[in-house]
Amino acid sequence: MDIQIGPHLYRNSNGTIEVEGVPQIDIEPRSSGGFPKVNFALFETGGKMPAKLTDSTLAINEGQAYALERSPTSLVMRHQDSGKEVLNMTLEENGRLVISQGEFYTLKGHTLTITPMEWTLEKTTVKEGETDVQGKAVPLE
Repeated sequence: MDIQIGPHLYRNSNGTIEVEGVPQIDIEPRSSGGFPKVNFALFETGGKMPAKLTDSTLAINEGQAYALERSPTSLVMRHQDSGKEVLNMTLEENGRLVISQGEFYTLKGHTLTITPMEWTLEKTTVKEGETDVQGKAVPLE
């Protein structure tokens, strides 16, 4: 599966995105086509999990703090009060999954920020480019 995070393309992934060595997003293509199933753990700075997506549905949503919008080609998770996009994913016609926007904490309490121009985590910034992950997880570190 090809996954684009910000402007950087990760080819031939197994659908898992590991953030700081921890699987945080898992994407499972549907055999019938359409938007894949997304599993995503959302953390706070102290490691607490206030929200969790399981099969593209909010399984945990403490205090109803997050909203989820889905369509046949997209999934957007937002913080209700601020309106900030936690995760914005789109499925392109060629089957590529694009994460164009997002901002969330890792299990280690660091912020991962994704924009169309770059993704940033701690002291790492990745801009346009392409990486073949050879059937493994996409590593964001």
